[in-house]
Amino acid sequence: MTSTLTPIQYPITALAGVGQPLAKKLAELDIHRIFDLLMHLPRDYEDHSRTVPMNMVENGQACLIAGVITNVLNNKGRLSVYLEDDSHGGGGMVVLQFFKTYPALMQTMTVGANITAFGEIKISRYGVQMAHPEYHITGTKTFESGLLPIYPTVKGLHQNKLRQLVRLAINAVHQTPLTCLSDDDFDSVGVTVQGDLLSALMVIHLPDPQADIFSQTALLTGLKERTHPACQRLIIEELTAHQLVFFYRKQNLHTHKAPLCERVSSLASRLVASLPFHPTNAQQRVVSEIVADLATSTPMLRLVQGDVGAGKTLVAGLAACYAIDSGWQVAIMAPTEILTEQHLLNFKKWFEPMGIGVGWLAGKQTTKERNASLDAIINNEVQIVVGTHALFQDGVAFAKLGLVIIDEQHRFGVEQRLKLVNKGVANSTPHQLTMTATPIPRTLAMSMYGDMDVSVIDELPPGRTPITTVTINRDRHDEVIERIRINCKNGKQAYWVCPLVEESTVLDAQSAELLYEALCKRLDIRIGLVHGKMKASDKQAVMNDFKEGNIDLLVATTVIEVGVDVPNASLMVIENAERLGLSQLHQLRGRVGRGSEKSFCVLLYQMPLSPTGIERLNILRDSTDGFVIAQKDLELRGAGELLGRRQTGDMGYYLADIVRDESLLYIAQNLAKHLIRQPNKTAQIQAMMGLWLKESGEFVGA
Repeated sequence: MTSTLTPIQYPITALAGVGQPLAKKLAELDIHRIFDLLMHLPRDYEDHSRTVPMNMVENGQACLIAGVITNVLNNKGRLSVYLEDDSHGGGGMVVLQFFKTYPALMQTMTVGANITAFGEIKISRYGVQMAHPEYHITGTKTFESGLLPIYPTVKGLHQNKLRQLVRLAINAVHQTPLTCLSDDDFDSVGVTVQGDLLSALMVIHLPDPQADIFSQTALLTGLKERTHPACQRLIIEELTAHQLVFFYRKQNLHTHKAPLCERVSSLASRLVASLPFHPTNAQQRVVSEIVADLATSTPMLRLVQGDVGAGKTLVAGLAACYAIDSGWQVAIMAPTEILTEQHLLNFKKWFEPMGIGVGWLAGKQTTKERNASLDAIINNEVQIVVGTHALFQDGVAFAKLGLVIIDEQHRFGVEQRLKLVNKGVANSTPHQLTMTATPIPRTLAMSMYGDMDVSVIDELPPGRTPITTVTINRDRHDEVIERIRINCKNGKQAYWVCPLVEESTVLDAQSAELLYEALCKRLDIRIGLVHGKMKASDKQAVMNDFKEGNIDLLVATTVIEVGVDVPNASLMVIENAERLGLSQLHQLRGRVGRGSEKSFCVLLYQMPLSPTGIERLNILRDSTDGFVIAQKDLELRGAGELLGRRQTGDMGYYLADIVRDESLLYIAQNLAKHLIRQPNKTAQIQAMMGLWLKESGEFVGA
């Protein structure tokens, strides 16, 4: 990417008066460049452009009023000032409330004085009030006039300072042409816009007052809800830049060579023949798509989505067969040691009888075990390596890495995935297959995984029974315990999942231990406990006991969300289900219903529930379609919450919202395709990516 910076990309310290202390405050708002400041958009506006008649004010409205003081009441230091106007002959009154008095206030607030005040209106049974307004004697001075932006801020950074800085930033870039989409670009996809990037920013930061109150209300509503044409222009620019990164990265893949794999695999045929079931049509279709990718010299970048229990592991196993038969090694990376060990067991069971070595790497290995694993990998003694993030550490070297399989892909950052991919043989980039059991709505997939081809396993294996989900108030705790007792006495197994107390494994563990102790006192059955603070070996031992039927009831935190497959488990209780996201609840629920027995999931909730809380639990109760649930979760909670912010980071948008702006996302995708097809647009593309995504160069190979 070009190293020449334009003023809009200068560090924030380039603005007059921004030293290190102020820069630190701005950094708390993720403002590091002048562009970041310009994209720090107002969350609201104060209308200082006109006075509002007092009989027309609305509850919650921040407005300017003017009138004459008709009465002043001082009650133990609390001052109530009665301000009246003629409101076009109708008369109106607002009581100005001051909870602390001081000499200047008492001198100003006298009967007969004409006062102009600005503040928020509160209408209640006590009348129309404005608490602690800004004020002055009418005609003596003026408030800052116009429509004043209100910005998100932090302690120690005043609104006036932010307004001043934004004006400085606009002046700093005013004389410099900004790289952005042209009218011709927009015309190419049948979209008409007004103005350029800078004029759109000026409309948002410095909106002009409108001639009448109705036009003004419409203007401010459009700006706040981001439906105004100026906002739409910026959103399209931003989404286009993100789509360009994906297309650019995908295009750059063609400059890399990938390990070629044969389209026929005897190993795959032997694996299918050894199974007690036949792969579903959906599994076979997805494997065919993968095989077609593996047979080319362009590195595969494919995302496989499958609902809980759809059989992604088998698809991964069959994909591995084609790479191994062609002489390549396969790395399988999972986010937790529990899930890693689940994969290890499956792959050993499938491949070791066929003479294929399966090794593993994990943080809990001793130095001796780790060194033995590393030697086996570099000497090609193992063709399949299963591991956690330990796989991409510096000391790990592969003999012939040809295929990387990443499970629960959203738990890994881009940089982690790239490190593993970089462990291929010289001048070669391994194929990459990523998998997730979190169904991803189409718009979210376009926003996060736009560089990947997507395959969906949209069919469950035969023999799975539908899970019946019920919602029960925690007041009926005793009934649920009795249900557990009957279930386990009849030879079935059950889970009881503890609530997420907060983002703390310590508190989660305490919660689980208390529940475990309480249930042990109440129930004469075999109960196990597993939580995130236990040693990995202890967790695995409990899991194995549960899987082998030595435990009737497993009390657990959400560590069991992925990776535990116990066909005899037919009942799950989820405590305080209202605290968890829909997609996470769906993942947990998928731990039951893996056998032929009818299965149940009980969602225990704590009253009172908000309307949104009720809606969320009803969605889960009424649907078992992971994609429907994920779409609802996206709409209700947003992308960061759906996938887990700690794993994915923020979506990286200044302004765009993939739920609200779905229609604009499709426009942006078409714009990006238009730009990427034109060789003369390369400089524009790189400038746009560098502007909107500071670290885009790492991901596009620029």
